[in-house]
Amino acid sequence: MVSIARILVVTVGLIAMIALPARSGDRDFRLAVPTDLENSGFLKHLLPRFSLKMQTRITLVAPGETAEAILGHKGEPVFDGLGRQWKLDAKQPDHPGVKRFADWIGSEVGLRTITAFKGDDGAGFTAPTQEVVHEVELSFDGDPAKGLEVSQQHCRRCHAVTQEGRINSIGSTPSFFVLRSLPDWSERFERFYALNPHPAFTQVDAVTPPFPQDRPSPIVPVEMTLDDLEAIVAYVAGLTPADLGKPIQHQ
Repeated sequence: MVSIARILVVTVGLIAMIALPARSGDRDFRLAVPTDLENSGFLKHLLPRFSLKMQTRITLVAPGETAEAILGHKGEPVFDGLGRQWKLDAKQPDHPGVKRFADWIGSEVGLRTITAFKGDDGAGFTAPTQEVVHEVELSFDGDPAKGLEVSQQHCRRCHAVTQEGRINSIGSTPSFFVLRSLPDWSERFERFYALNPHPAFTQVDAVTPPFPQDRPSPIVPVEMTLDDLEAIVAYVAGLTPADLGKPIQHQ
């Protein structure tokens, strides 16, 4: 007969096995890296420290081979070195090991590990530099005064082109002031003739084709030149954008 003590031991063992967390092997993954990065010795410094801390093993493979993540020129910047910026491209972002590596390499501990390396030539690796975004100030060569005149002649039938015209404009169409508040306002005005419903009744000399004979303009057509269009854009550039308030917050 099996003793009660033996049954208890087996039962406790089974419970312990069920309660064990996922094996570290489930977190292991393959990382594709180019030859120059692997030959630098940097990864021999970096990866063992990550594996020891996070209990996750990384197997290096060559670019083009099957891998859950890639160190290269695409993805999230992780460090600078060898004259370039290196980025982590998580091909399987939900993989437990890839997530651990992405979190660790961007942490304070990961940064200290990165900057602690020095190659045989004294060169090292640093935190990724931030890309500098240069704001370009737009300039418009058209005549704003002429732009107001053309807008009042052609556009105010639907849009409010001045503060005084807001009362008489069609309520369902945005005013010039609202359009001016949009990030891509200049592009919208520069190609308005191609945006519905304008193609049905707008002709820009040397730009738009004539109306088909079987589909003439349903209303008095808007006819203008490129100079007229540039003048409108210059006029709108000088308007004060409408204050649309803060974006709606969705819960």
